[in-house]
Amino acid sequence: MMETEEENKMSLTEHLIELRKRLTRSLIAVGIGFLGCWFFRDFFFTIITIPLMDALPENRDYLIFTGLTQPLFTFMKISFFASLILTSPFIFYQLWKFISPALLPTEKKYVFPFVISSTVLFVGGILFGYFVVLPPAFGFFVSFNNLHLQAMISFADYLSLFIRFLLGFGISFQLPILMFFLAKLGIVNARMLSKQRKYAILMIFIAAAILTPSPDALSQILMAIPLMFLYEVSIVIARFVGKKKKPSENQPEE
Repeated sequence: MMETEEENKMSLTEHLIELRKRLTRSLIAVGIGFLGCWFFRDFFFTIITIPLMDALPENRDYLIFTGLTQPLFTFMKISFFASLILTSPFIFYQLWKFISPALLPTEKKYVFPFVISSTVLFVGGILFGYFVVLPPAFGFFVSFNNLHLQAMISFADYLSLFIRFLLGFGISFQLPILMFFLAKLGIVNARMLSKQRKYAILMIFIAAAILTPSPDALSQILMAIPLMFLYEVSIVIARFVGKKKKPSENQPEE
């Protein structure tokens, strides 16, 4: 049994080779998705601009660009972002294949729950940011528009803000998955997470301030609230994982 475990251990070089293989496959998938999304760039452009267009005054229904090459690179960013969302299940599958050698055989069967839950949380975070956070945030920013101060918004600047904002939500919503693996590794447990709740809330607000590119408190609070909820979900997950580990931990004593 010990020999089998030793044989299954991977060297640092093998880990790097495996990482390169998974990254290469993910990039190929994103590249293929990029080519497909490029043909629908106008459709994605319309979807991306809806939160801002709803916030702009009625007499403003357009954005500007300030360089000849700006529209090309802007549409490339749109296609890349759309491809990243569409290929996220495959990317999470590659992530699972990379970390699966460190798991027990009984744990490797959770590949589909991992891929599905990670994708749902990632897309859910993006949708939450798009429908719940962006409209009031943009409404606040555009509210400073008046007779003497008119907004001339570059789409390139808007898109950078849009992508950073929504990716921040998508990544932050992976908190329960992260806590699940930390609990499986024995690094955290439900009691520890409950005891450190006040420090976790502080860290959540700090993370919200970093992940939200806009400096307003409203968007940071709107990100922190679901993260606090997900932290509570993580405590439940850690408690569940802890209960499942107890029988296996007691087996050697018997």
